[in-house]
Amino acid sequence: MDIDDVRHRLDEFAAERDWAQFHTPRNLVLALVGEVGELAELVQWRTDEQVLAYARTDDGKVALADELADVFTYLVGVAEAVGIDLDDAVHAKISKNAQKYPPDLSRGSNAKYTELGGAG
Repeated sequence: MDIDDVRHRLDEFAAERDWAQFHTPRNLVLALVGEVGELAELVQWRTDEQVLAYARTDDGKVALADELADVFTYLVGVAEAVGIDLDDAVHAKISKNAQKYPPDLSRGSNAKYTELGGAG
């Protein structure tokens, strides 16, 4: 996926509708939270197996894809609004997490890095 292309398309979409005025960092974060809530609603009260079965249905796949896309596009918008290069930020965070969670200490464990003994 080309995040620059996504950002460009989102900018055009907003510009054509004169919506840039509403796309403040605060508003975008709140919209992102709302979309995460809509995604959560699709899986709420379902077991993991039921969620996977739902994702294999035509309706479920479309609904999940729509909400995931909404979450992603608002996330891109927030990053743009606050001047964060999302691609750089994601790669930097993966590197930080690799330091916090060395394989020899974290393999098979769901412990936080502060509980791994010597990591972080």
